[in-house]
Amino acid sequence: MIRILFFGPVAERVQMRETQIVFTAGMRLQDVVASLGAQHPQAFDIVSFTAVNQAQVKDMQLPLNDGDEIAFMAKFSGG
Repeated sequence: MIRILFFGPVAERVQMRETQIVFTAGMRLQDVVASLGAQHPQAFDIVSFTAVNQAQVKDMQLPLNDGDEIAFMAKFSGG
């Protein structure tokens, strides 16, 4: 299983903070993004930060492993 975490406005738009998906051999980050993005396009339009196992990732071709954790976040500001 791959654990998926959503933070801030992304979580609000998907209406959940966490979910899991079944890992399949050869799965890449782009596969997860494409699948979830098709289900929740309004949420993935604002994703600006993606992390795998708590490290920021920009390479959507990154191979995934069973047990990985992926986090999706939007830009935020504070003051």
